[in-house]
Amino acid sequence: MKIDLTGKTAIVSGSTAGIGLAIAKGLANAGATVTVNGRTQARVDDAIATLKRELPDADVDGVAADLGTAEGCQALIKQKPDCDILINNVGIFGPKDFFEIPDEEWQQFFDVNVMSAVRLSRHYAQGMKERNWGRIQFLSSESALNIPSEMVHYGMTKSAVQSISRGLAKVLSGTNVTVNAVLPGPTKSEGVGRMITEAARKQGISEDEVGANFVRENRPTSIIQRLAEVDEVANLSVYLASPQASATTGAAMRVEGGIVDTMS
Repeated sequence: MKIDLTGKTAIVSGSTAGIGLAIAKGLANAGATVTVNGRTQARVDDAIATLKRELPDADVDGVAADLGTAEGCQALIKQKPDCDILINNVGIFGPKDFFEIPDEEWQQFFDVNVMSAVRLSRHYAQGMKERNWGRIQFLSSESALNIPSEMVHYGMTKSAVQSISRGLAKVLSGTNVTVNAVLPGPTKSEGVGRMITEAARKQGISEDEVGANFVRENRPTSIIQRLAEVDEVANLSVYLASPQASATTGAAMRVEGGIVDTMS
């Protein structure tokens, strides 16, 4: 199977590092014109430089905007009024005792993880519907199904975007616009990678061993028994963005290493 996205335009929110950057790279490598996004111009410039280094012929640009606000979403929309592929990847996470999470933090997680995707999808889906082609993805998580007790507020947002994904797919019924959720598990993203490197140094063991220990202790139902690489998540996203995935919509596509102990 050869995925060719030549002539397609893509926006990947929160794509200056980690899974988002890997998805941007995968889409660009398949021929799409890709817009990366981050909160600061410096981060956006660094991401573009990274992609250009690895893919010299890539057609990549960027928009600096804080998508956790309505104003930030509007700034992105103003600079990029249309796209064929929208990847709602931006998100925040962090463990915190349920009884210590204030209202403001619940609202922040909801604004960044959920409302950014709502605002962008509400705008870009209309153009996709008019052109009768498009791909929208919501980056959810296995935490949407296995709500983690150490970060209930994060799990809540990931359940929410999965629900929105399914509902929007129904709204676009009968069109050639597909909408899907992607559910990664523990993945060696930028932040996790730094923690793994530091833990390996302190413990005097390899990074692979640290990752495997983390999964064994925190996600014991994992079948792959290791952290996923960002490219492994990106590969699924690129496929779902392709013409070949035309009959896959309204789905929650898992790339979590088998953590969720169900076949459905």
